[in-house]
Amino acid sequence: MRVFLRVAICSIAFALTAVPALAQTLEAAYVLLGGNGAVARAVYTGTTYCPALSIDGVTQTMNVRMAPQTGKDAPFPVLVCELTIPATANSVTLNSQPLPLPSATAKLTTIAVIGDTGCRLKAGKEKDPKDKDYEADGKFQDCKSDWPFSALAASVAEEKPQLLVHVGDYIYRESKCPSHDKGCKGSPHGDNWLTWQADFFAPAKPLLAAAPWLATRGNHETCSRAGDGFMLFLDPTLAVNQQPAPCGALLESFAVTVGGQQFVMLDSSNAPDECVSEKKAAKGKKKKEVVCDLEKNLAPNCPKSGCSAKDYADQFAAMKPAAGAWLVSHRPAWGFKNKGKPLNATLQLALKAWSGQLPPGFALAAAGHIHIWEALSFKDKGAPQFVLGNGGTLLTHKVDRKLKGQKVGGREVHDARTSHKWGFTIFAPATDGWTVTSYSVKGKDKFECSVAQGALSCP
Repeated sequence: MRVFLRVAICSIAFALTAVPALAQTLEAAYVLLGGNGAVARAVYTGTTYCPALSIDGVTQTMNVRMAPQTGKDAPFPVLVCELTIPATANSVTLNSQPLPLPSATAKLTTIAVIGDTGCRLKAGKEKDPKDKDYEADGKFQDCKSDWPFSALAASVAEEKPQLLVHVGDYIYRESKCPSHDKGCKGSPHGDNWLTWQADFFAPAKPLLAAAPWLATRGNHETCSRAGDGFMLFLDPTLAVNQQPAPCGALLESFAVTVGGQQFVMLDSSNAPDECVSEKKAAKGKKKKEVVCDLEKNLAPNCPKSGCSAKDYADQFAAMKPAAGAWLVSHRPAWGFKNKGKPLNATLQLALKAWSGQLPPGFALAAAGHIHIWEALSFKDKGAPQFVLGNGGTLLTHKVDRKLKGQKVGGREVHDARTSHKWGFTIFAPATDGWTVTSYSVKGKDKFECSVAQGALSCP
């Protein structure tokens, strides 16, 4: 009897060891900065258990942000874990891999800014091809040979930034690749893990390991697009009952201070670039669109349904920027394409209480949305605007019109510089402002600007 039991037990043990274990894979590990401090995040496949972090030598198990979704075609079959990092922490490791920490005391010397990084796959009908400034739907970028984000991320990591600021638009793979298109053949699309992995996490891997991140939401991450993925992976708010905050039309602004430098994050993803409403038409005629023309000071007369800036005005009013703060948003309050009205009518209207400028305290504004590099200073000597949407998606048309002297939102451009190349930007503090260096994808070709007390100087 004892021999039989021993044989049975051994058989069961062999059977258990013979069953292959799930392949547990760490897909991404990174640190996000939010209004309540730094948060470590980890994304896993093949497991339902969160790992432990070592914080200054003490282990602490991460919390489940969201368990893997199950069922056929579940969009996010991954485990997402998180844990707040104490402000006093000197070292944090995950499986012996160090995670980048924000500077609590040391002054920031290197800030990297990128934006609009995804590979554009967008179906739709193309409008008038003669319209030089029209960014048509129906554009499918070659994600294999003409999408530089992976190389760009590696170049940024080599600069060893202390902080990475992403000004939004991570996911551009919205439509299925056409069967005849070899440049995007087999690419995933839509708001799901495979798309986030291909468009963001895989190419950004070296940069996620290099520095903590400030991530703002772009118009490609609104609720009807890749909003669920953004809230799951990049919203810094902690989960409640293992669920991230639901996607909403407007996220709360928040402030983060790193190494003595303050950043105020504004969600402008749903702020229309033009304030448009439909005007009632006579019977039998088509309705006409009414566009608010801020330069002619007609904004107060625009239909309320067409231009609602109150929520943004309320957020600006609630901000308490420290001297020298940055405003970080996706859509620029002031920006130019080659043709058409300058952007952004909603934010400009929201700033009317401050005579069209940012509230006192802000030294500059950083944004993306327009797929070029653009720097604008103004005659009023208020905060300059940097537009840094050249991180990898298809570039917009080159700005070939003279910007100096142009008016936008009641402000007159004093100096401007634009560049029609993919790349990234490094900000370094100067005596009374910032040195701003624009780099090419491989980090070689570059030019330098300086900004101080509202003045911009570029060669």
